[in-house]
Amino acid sequence: MPGFATRAIKAASRVPAAPQAPVNVPIYQTSTFEVGSALELAELLEFARPGHSYSRYSNPTHAALEEALADLDGAEACHATASGMAAIHGVVMSFLRTGDELIIPRAVYGGVVGLSRTLLARAGITVTAADTTDPAIVAEAMGDRSRLVWLETISNPTTAMADIAAICEFAHERGVAVAVDSTFASPYLSKPLALGADAVVHSTTKYIGGHSDLTGGAILGSAAVVAAAREIVINAGGNAAPLEAFLALRGLKTLALRMDRHSANALAVAQALQGAPGVDSVRYPGLASHPQHTLALQTLRDGMAGGMLALELSGGRRAGERFLDLLQVAVHATSLGSVETLCSHPASSSHRQLSDAELAEAGLTPGMIRVSIGLEDPEDLVADLANAAAGAAT
Repeated sequence: MPGFATRAIKAASRVPAAPQAPVNVPIYQTSTFEVGSALELAELLEFARPGHSYSRYSNPTHAALEEALADLDGAEACHATASGMAAIHGVVMSFLRTGDELIIPRAVYGGVVGLSRTLLARAGITVTAADTTDPAIVAEAMGDRSRLVWLETISNPTTAMADIAAICEFAHERGVAVAVDSTFASPYLSKPLALGADAVVHSTTKYIGGHSDLTGGAILGSAAVVAAAREIVINAGGNAAPLEAFLALRGLKTLALRMDRHSANALAVAQALQGAPGVDSVRYPGLASHPQHTLALQTLRDGMAGGMLALELSGGRRAGERFLDLLQVAVHATSLGSVETLCSHPASSSHRQLSDAELAEAGLTPGMIRVSIGLEDPEDLVADLANAAAGAAT
């Protein structure tokens, strides 16, 4: 009979057979999987056969999340990543090579700015910023070396929107691919692949997870597009962890309910804060005053515009920083898309890399506050944000 240590390891590694299906997808908290032969392992590592070999490549909990997201986004395939930035990096680097050009929005997530100024610059990839709210400007920005246009369904943090369908149409005519970060909208409010996008990314950290307790991302598109991005992600060590995939699956179950409430709360807050003391303007696609309000009605589910809004405060940078100190209900924190309302000052946080001139060029002011509206009672949010705005102006 084998010794105690041998038997203990074998006994503690047995996976019990479950005659009934579990209600929740199990967390496969394992780094590796037993295989039957060298050939089987080689084929698993090359994704040439179904199954799993090592969780840096794939894992059953990852696979469950990928299948769910592909279904909800209308995609042929999906790959779960360790963060939204891992997803962005995987997509961008799979489409671009040294000498190519990437076109990004002037108002874009700060992580894309950071990626552009570090990894892409070192790789010899040119990055051109354009006003993606105007398809004609995007078309004019395209040159012989343009290979990818990067869009955001609702931009971070200005809430500007791009006409994805129009941009995809003329980009594809020129052989240029289009990728869309749809984090602000989630799969519930928008499906960019149906509008012609070649790839979609989500930060599952945000609305998909919805509870500020996971970090993750996802890449969606055709099987070929996802496979190319997956190769980058795996070799850069950017796969999702099993627990994070499990938490994202949990979040998906209530995504529709939460997005309905996020959208209703955000509209109520946006309407109430228009013209409030200390607030110069409110940017929210659900308001008739928003420059892309008609586009929002046409492209987002049932005219809902999600939970993100931008407040233009009176008093500039000082007011923006002071506003955060006065909050009682909302939380001063980075990230977004959670059950609690989160506020940040882009000029000193997510877009701190930009000078005041670059902020102005991107449509951000030093006094702008990004607000991720949560699921609290709307009356409490209105009172808290209005009080903070008025106090910041004094």
